[in-house]
Amino acid sequence: MADTGAVKSEDTPFEGGPMDGRVLPVLLGITGHPPKTYRIPVPDPHGGPPTVLVYRRVPRTPGTPGSRTGLTRRWKYEYAPEGLQPRRLNWPWSKPEATPRGKPDDTDG
Repeated sequence: MADTGAVKSEDTPFEGGPMDGRVLPVLLGITGHPPKTYRIPVPDPHGGPPTVLVYRRVPRTPGTPGSRTGLTRRWKYEYAPEGLQPRRLNWPWSKPEATPRGKPDDTDG
């Protein structure tokens, strides 16, 4: 098997929820960014199904070093108590969701 070199990771802070204030090394993707969502399974002490904590990636506060170009190089994770939002695929040939053209009492339609 070929050696792929060292896997890159970045120490990323977590805010809110049970992981508040902790900093974990998060693996970076091929683009050099951590994943958009970070899921942490927490085992149930009574043997039930694990609880999954969901954190969303957001940019750190502006003014970080290296942000002259407006590109964010540093990220943090914020707790998402509602969990993951379902995503709808947005294909170019998909029709937009049906919305009424006018008000219900509009006679012009």
